[in-house]
Amino acid sequence: MRKVLPLAVIGLLAILLIVSDHPFPPPSDPDRESRTAVVALGDSTMSGEGAGSYEPGTNGEDGGNWCHRSTAASIMKAQIQADRKINLACSGANSDKLRNDQLPQLRKIAGSNRVTAIVVAIGANDDPHFAEVLNKCFEAWGKRSDCTSSVAAEWSKRVRRMVPKVENTLNAIRQTMRDAGHRDADYQLVVQSYAAPVSPKMPRSLQNLSGCPLRPSDLEWVVDEAVPELSNGLRTAAEKVNARFLDLSRAGEGHEACVSKPQNEWFTRLTVDWEGLKNDKRAPHALQESFHPNALGHEQIGRCLTEFLATDKRDGTCLPRLDGALGLTTEG
Repeated sequence: MRKVLPLAVIGLLAILLIVSDHPFPPPSDPDRESRTAVVALGDSTMSGEGAGSYEPGTNGEDGGNWCHRSTAASIMKAQIQADRKINLACSGANSDKLRNDQLPQLRKIAGSNRVTAIVVAIGANDDPHFAEVLNKCFEAWGKRSDCTSSVAAEWSKRVRRMVPKVENTLNAIRQTMRDAGHRDADYQLVVQSYAAPVSPKMPRSLQNLSGCPLRPSDLEWVVDEAVPELSNGLRTAAEKVNARFLDLSRAGEGHEACVSKPQNEWFTRLTVDWEGLKNDKRAPHALQESFHPNALGHEQIGRCLTEFLATDKRDGTCLPRLDGALGLTTEG
């Protein structure tokens, strides 16, 4: 004879299904609540590309990956109250790679730690192919031609095609956390945009292979149109999944590559791994660090991220302050 549940129990189950996004979390480490973690996901701007000090196994050693996860990455420099800061980001990742490679790792971490924040930088390697655009500008400098005319006309379409891919990825992050027993309200989900690494204001003496072989006219489009539009697309994706948004589009103003003395710049200039060029397997990655935040840049971004995570504002913007440090302004 089948046992019939009392009506009161049935009613309670119905209420739980309505009010909870995950009423019965899967079994997890019983000590999970005593351990906190902050996790970084995404591509090169989050992994720490350009900062050096890469974790073993992420610098192409013995056929390993080229994620270039740095101990000096912004997430590691942020002053966050958590037992662990874990960087899963990988240089070159797009939305598909984040979902396929990083989310399984996130699920394991969330099963044994109470994740309090997830910071994501993704999208530039999807339809926009931002790094590819800069490479074309590099090539155009050598040919004395422009690099933007072929891209500018379709840039808005590229960004629009990117938005649903980032949105789907953020929803996948949410679902991964639910599957691991975390409610949406248990952690902060922060989407971070990209800073312009170069500026049209660079002196002519540095527009060469020893600095930044890029044409100022091309960089005007990159700084004034491409980067802001990319940032707005990411803001749209964040809004759709109720995530917070940190705008870095103007974070490097006055500190871009080739606009000042190297010790005051927050981004790498053209960077060549000369030893790597001698090795067939490493040669394709010899320029990988070029035009990314350097160690000082990651430190400054980490400073702004620290301020943002300490607020409850939905949107924030990182801007250089009068004292020279990167600071946070908020709205909403």
